[in-house]
Amino acid sequence: MGKIYTKKGDKGETGLLGGSRIEKDDLRVSCYGTLDEANAMIGTAYSLIKNTDIREILHQIQQQLFLVGAELASDAQGRSSLKQLINQHEVQWLEEKIDHYQQIVGEQREFIIPGKSTGSALLHVARTIIRRAERNIISLNKNKKIREEILQYINRLSDTLFMLARMEEQWSFIEEIKNKVLEKLKVQNKEEYLNLEIVKKMAKAAEEKAYQIGVPIIFSVVDAGGNLMLYHRMDDALLVSIDISINKAYTSAFLKIPTHEVAPLVQPGTELYGLQWTNGNRIITFGGGYPLKVHHRIVGAIGVSGGSVEQDMAIAMHALRIFELERGE
Repeated sequence: MGKIYTKKGDKGETGLLGGSRIEKDDLRVSCYGTLDEANAMIGTAYSLIKNTDIREILHQIQQQLFLVGAELASDAQGRSSLKQLINQHEVQWLEEKIDHYQQIVGEQREFIIPGKSTGSALLHVARTIIRRAERNIISLNKNKKIREEILQYINRLSDTLFMLARMEEQWSFIEEIKNKVLEKLKVQNKEEYLNLEIVKKMAKAAEEKAYQIGVPIIFSVVDAGGNLMLYHRMDDALLVSIDISINKAYTSAFLKIPTHEVAPLVQPGTELYGLQWTNGNRIITFGGGYPLKVHHRIVGAIGVSGGSVEQDMAIAMHALRIFELERGE
């Protein structure tokens, strides 16, 4: 490909396909130049629109505009060399798109105010540019005969862009609502259920706090049914802490209270005395286990073991803060 500049237009002239030259402010240049402007605006809309059907239509329109522009930028000799022209097939294709989308969006009952979505607003701009091009082509037709198919195509094109703009606006609105619903469901799922992502963050926080205190611990998480979700063991943690950590979490999930609140409930003379020996001796009566609640509903529990009771509780509380932060509390 040669240089993009030739210096032939420095005197205000441009060449037509076929060899003849005209002034750059000639009405013919305004016609195909305005179509070039419209094509660029359609391309801008194409780059932002997500609807695949609309994108495909816009891409075909862009290709067709090159054919219209080429014909307008040709003299008699140049037109004879064109291998493809806009014909009734393309006009009918536009009419089919107009009818199709009008059935979807319905009849227009009021003036359309552009701007409800970026894509639709850009299509409205492209539509107005095509209208300007149409006015120029009609003026040119008074002195230079333009094929009827070109006039029909440009007229239908502005209507097509209008319908595509309406469709894009409606589609974007539906997508926005759908995305909001999905996001809300996603947030609700994150809030109402314990997931491994949050659990891992809690384990990391517990380890960091334990390292800060200088106590190797074992951190366990169970779901609402007391089933083990995660077991995290630091180097040099006591082996005896394995079962204790898991059972602290189990106890909190089973009784729905922190483990340090269990001891007063199972003292001799209380109604729950003896509970500590049930469930395969898994009930723990000292601190380090905490239930995980969402909207007052148990979604799981954690257990920490490896240090003193106070240290285990401090580490567990640090992990609980991560749980609350993840839920936005």
